[in-house]
Amino acid sequence: MMTKTPLSMDDALRRLATADTPPAEALADLIVTLRPHAARHTEQAVKNLRALTYLLEHQPDHRHALRQGLLALLMETRQISLYTEAGILANEGFFSALSRRIGERLLPPPVRPESLRDVFGQLFWREDDHLWLASIPDEVWGDLWRALAWHEAERNGGDTAMRLQLLEAVQVLSARITAIGLEPELVRVYPDIERFESPFLHLNAEVLRYVESYRQGLSEHAPPGEDEKHILVLLDQCEEILAKLRKNAARYGISVNLTYHALRLTQHIDRLRALLILLDPDYDAGVDPTLFQLIIRLIEAGNRKYSLRDLFKSNTELLALQVTEHAGRHGEHYIAETRGEWNGMARAAMGAGLIVGVMALIKMLTARGHLPLLWEGMAFGLNYALGFMIVQILGFTIATKQPAMTAARIASQIHTVGKKASAEELADLVVQVMRTQFIAILGNVLLVVPTAGLLALGWQALFGQPLVDATKAQHLLHDLDPIRSLAIPHAAIAGVYLFLAGLIAGYYDNLAIYRRIPERIAALPWLNRLVGPHRANKLAGYIEHNLGALAGNFYFGMFLGLTGTVGVILGLPIDIRHITFSSAYLAFASVTNDFQLPLNVVLMSLAGITLIGLTNLAVSFGLALWVALRSRKLKGSDAWPLVPLLLRRFVRHPLQFFLPPAKVAQLEEKSDKEQEAH
Repeated sequence: MMTKTPLSMDDALRRLATADTPPAEALADLIVTLRPHAARHTEQAVKNLRALTYLLEHQPDHRHALRQGLLALLMETRQISLYTEAGILANEGFFSALSRRIGERLLPPPVRPESLRDVFGQLFWREDDHLWLASIPDEVWGDLWRALAWHEAERNGGDTAMRLQLLEAVQVLSARITAIGLEPELVRVYPDIERFESPFLHLNAEVLRYVESYRQGLSEHAPPGEDEKHILVLLDQCEEILAKLRKNAARYGISVNLTYHALRLTQHIDRLRALLILLDPDYDAGVDPTLFQLIIRLIEAGNRKYSLRDLFKSNTELLALQVTEHAGRHGEHYIAETRGEWNGMARAAMGAGLIVGVMALIKMLTARGHLPLLWEGMAFGLNYALGFMIVQILGFTIATKQPAMTAARIASQIHTVGKKASAEELADLVVQVMRTQFIAILGNVLLVVPTAGLLALGWQALFGQPLVDATKAQHLLHDLDPIRSLAIPHAAIAGVYLFLAGLIAGYYDNLAIYRRIPERIAALPWLNRLVGPHRANKLAGYIEHNLGALAGNFYFGMFLGLTGTVGVILGLPIDIRHITFSSAYLAFASVTNDFQLPLNVVLMSLAGITLIGLTNLAVSFGLALWVALRSRKLKGSDAWPLVPLLLRRFVRHPLQFFLPPAKVAQLEEKSDKEQEAH
């Protein structure tokens, strides 16, 4: 902040006219008079700017002083770093940028008065300055520009010096665009950059010709012989390559470095295009708001130059989109559109329920071993992890894994509403997801309860003692009580793990493509000798389509197994509750008590299992949908219009949320008969 005593707008403008006041300090006083008390007071900001416009229109001395102050500031400072660095990511890795921002936040660098970039930061020092400036309409900025009456200004070389610095900035930006466009990381994803004539290479030569022509025109006080149209065409071609690069990421995979290069390239292209507009000899800021838009972006960059949140957001956006896209593609397998798919999901869920019953038995037996704390947690985790991986290999389905996968598919559909799809189609998708989720949960529970019960009865018949003693059975029932235990918070923790497992699955699917893991496996000499080329290719194909799911299941299992152990080590009441395992534990406790549980205990346990399941699903789905929406630059409010539509559907056709409509089933039967006839 360059001034402490607020002045009136008249006094601030008069101070600009005094020779003993540095231009930057006088302009800082003027900005204080324009700045509203808070960024949200946009009306006050507009009124202040209109008041300044009025004074300039009616006071020739004031507009002369402001013009001279602005020109003096531009003449006395170096501008190139402001145009080429502010608001543009530096040529450094993500972690280097992160450490640099943390260091500069803790120990800010000194201000250089000869740098316009540093002076900008001093003029607009408040972190929300860009917000109130961005709220001012373009026509208000245009009125201010016209009120300055630049045609009255004397030609003292200030305009020429400013344009020469803009030309230098254009050359710097062009050279950086060429360098980024030929990065090996980009060439890997889009090999055609090297195969054909690259616009990145031609851009630098064209910019050099334009700059030389412009400089010659300035020296001869004549219009430049070359215009910027060919450069703009090349920039369009560079953006087309960038769009293809983003599209190819689905096939070649993506990394943080690639997202960093793509983002830097976009920022440089946008900045170069803005500077070319400003260099147009016929440019009029009173008509075209490009100048003021650029100034606001530069101010925002200065306000947020130490922001860690912005760094994370800008670098992970495309990576998050790619990860959620992979999860979304797998999520399509968890959406049953027809009666046949719905029945198939029921069978897959029942198969998983059978395996989970066995996993619950192993968990109880492991607990009876009283292993050292850390080894017990590892054993629990491996039991969960290997069991879930077996479920995946056999093609079965754990119901709670669905929300994290289907959320990306729903977010993708929300993104297309108003473009290619309708809200009705989106509602159809949500209904399909809900009835698929219903049958998956039902299938899991309907098989896990009798499986666990039969295993407990078999154990009791074989060894003459219950699988769990009376104390352990009472503890299991207490853990299901939604009121007297932490069942619901623990279910929320499991929901977070389900969400993380979905992200991990998407990450590993992307990693398999990016690192070309399937091709590497198929090319292993020892594997080809051991099983033959055909089986090696089949294994590689399986890894390509299932690596993410297997990795997600493994990590999810380890999360579940180790959470209770970590809670004991840290002395915190943290653990997990999962609907399928909770159902198995109710069966174990029932066998121990000879199925003589009081009715209120049974009802409370059933209520607890239901709430545990709903919490598992709600938390995992909510987090996954939020990430998927953010990765597509959407907000949670974009999904709200869907709520009343779903409510109306539920009132009119409630069974559609649980069963596929009969019409779809009839169409399937008709199609099957036609195929048989042919």
